[in-house]
Parts: sequence; structure tokens; C-alpha cells
Amino acid sequence: MAHATQDRPTACLALADGTLFYGKGFGATGETTAELCFNTAMTGYQEIMTDPSYAGQVVTFTFPHIGNVGVNPEDDETADPVAEGMVVKWDPTEPSSWRATETLGEWLTKRGRIAIGGVDTRRLTRAIRQQGAPHVALAHDPEGNFDTAALVAKARGFAGLEGMDLARRVTCAQSYRWDEMRWAWPDGYTRQTEARHKVVAVDYGAKRNILRCLASVGCEVTVLPATATAEDVLAHKPDGVFLSNGPGDPAATGAYAVPMIQGVLDAGLPVFGICLGHQMLALALGAKTIKMNHGHHGANHPVKDMETGKVEITSMNHGFAVDSQTLPKGIMETHVSLFDGSNCGIRMIDRPVFSVQHHPEASPGPQDSFYLFERFAESMAG
Repeated sequence: MAHATQDRPTACLALADGTLFYGKGFGATGETTAELCFNTAMTGYQEIMTDPSYAGQVVTFTFPHIGNVGVNPEDDETADPVAEGMVVKWDPTEPSSWRATETLGEWLTKRGRIAIGGVDTRRLTRAIRQQGAPHVALAHDPEGNFDTAALVAKARGFAGLEGMDLARRVTCAQSYRWDEMRWAWPDGYTRQTEARHKVVAVDYGAKRNILRCLASVGCEVTVLPATATAEDVLAHKPDGVFLSNGPGDPAATGAYAVPMIQGVLDAGLPVFGICLGHQMLALALGAKTIKMNHGHHGANHPVKDMETGKVEITSMNHGFAVDSQTLPKGIMETHVSLFDGSNCGIRMIDRPVFSVQHHPEASPGPQDSFYLFERFAESMAG
């Protein structure tokens, strides 16, 4: 009997349609409900788990070797994991990296995040692609006792991300200054001491590496909370305004963000937006956003720059998209996904106001799109 107990699953993932996946739990115990998405990146699981854009989501990793390089404080994109939980193919091994300070399991346990290993992630990913991002309940119990009917009911009871303003949940509590630049060998992170441009970054769930990229192109960055008004932003007398990434439904966050963005546009300042910031800039300019079937989450998404014809391989993380059919006159579509043709960038034809759906700071992923930060800096110098 002892042998049978040993093999008993210690975690259960229940989908709202009643499908159950069993596996081995690690990280924190307990249960959580969320939307389930999949991420195809081969690196950067720590950055993904700490990316505020994943609020309200459990992430399935299609790459099997998750946990193999452990975790370290330098790779956090925000103070704590924001994704609700993680689903992986294989149980994490002992980390093999000189940078590791603890194991993935220890890190998740300390920070109250649940994970399940030993799952057929390929089957799960196919289900997400075919049926859309499902609502799920994820439970971890070392004793292996699960009330599956209750878990399915909890998954069905999850409100979903449509109509949810999650930016308020992950934004900063108060404004702060940022001067740390991108990580570079051998010094690691260094400080920006010769800033040429004053930038206000509005934090809807900003990743630290976006702020580092702004500092690296010569910006003195002041970060304001998501609910900042146009008056709050303009009081800092910035040379330009940055709209960050973030979670949830852009239309819900747009209820307070759009009037602020319109006020900044009226002031004639250069504006650059990424991800949720891109979607809300589009809303402020008169376009609409839509919920995608399963979104884009990965580090190998080909995006075509419509103006140069160049193709960039990009990092993506979004479940909503700008509907390019609704772009008003005077707004140009600048980037398009080569996976499905969805909108990945816009700009005003006559002003330095532009945004992209993908993540030019990467972290994880390729850095093909870093030039966008340089373009923003040049627009403030002009």
C-alpha cells in the first residue's frame, strides 16, 4: 500500500469543461482559479512568472525543462510572481547555473504560487488552441485528496479576464524614480548618470527591463501609478510619456487610462506604448480592442515592420489585440504578426506617437526590436 500512496498524484488541474489533469505538485499548497494560457519560450520562466501581464493566469510551459537554471533575484521582473501558477511537463531538476540562488520549487513555495509537473503539456496546449483559453482551478495537496467536482465548479465560477481591470492590482502604490540600466557583462546593472530626456512611465504592470531599456537610451524615468491623471503626468514636465504593459482587459483599464492618454496627446508630447499601453493608446485614438482565442505568449513570434519590410523575431504576451479594421484616419498600422495577421503596431502619421504589441525589451527573448526605445529617445530629441 505504501507504494501506491507514493504514486498518488499530489496536484490536479481542473478545466471548466470537466477535463482533469493530474500530476506532481510543487511550490505552494492550496488552490487557485485563473485563465489558462501557454507560453512557448525556451528560456526565462522566472521572468514570465514575475511579469505583471500574467495576473489572473496560470501558465503552461510548452518547453519541458523548466526549473533547470533555478532562480535568482536579478531576473525578477517585479518583486514577486504575478502569474497565479504554472504547469510543466517534467518535475524540475536541481538547478545547474552559477547564477542560481535557490530552486524553482523553493522560490514558488516562499511566494505562495502553485505548480504542477508531470502533465502532458502538448495535449493541454492543443486544447487551448482549439477551444480558446479555458478557465481552470489548480490544486496542490501533498496528501493527494481532491474534490474534483468542487474544483470544476470553481473553474466554471471564475469570472474571466474580459471586462477585468487588473492594472490597479499590479501597479505601483506611489510614484518613484528609476535609473538602473540594462544588464551588461561584466558589471551587471549600472546606473544612468547622464540622462538627456525626462520621461514619465505610467505603470499598468511594468516589467523592470522596460524601465531599464528607457534608462539605457538616456531617459530619466519617473514611474506613476496606473490611475495617474493627465494633470499628474504633465505636472512632471516630461519630454515624453511611456505607457507600460499590463494585464487584463484594455477596455476596462481604459475607463480611466484613455482620458489621461488623450490629455497627454492634447499636450503634443511624444508617446510610446507597449502591450497593454499599445492597446490603450489605440483606444484613446478611437480604435477598438478584441479578446483573442488563445493569445500570443512566447519568445519567437515573427512580426513584420510594414514600413521597412523587415521581419523581427519578438517576445509576445497578450490575450487581447487591437482590431486593425477600426483604426481611424491618420493612424497607420506599422507592424503585423506573421502568425495570424493580427495588429502589432500603430503610429500617428504626423506626430511622434507610436506603440507596439510585442515586447522590445524581450526578457526573455530576442532583442531585434530594441530600436524602438532608440526611436522614442530620438523623438524627444527632435
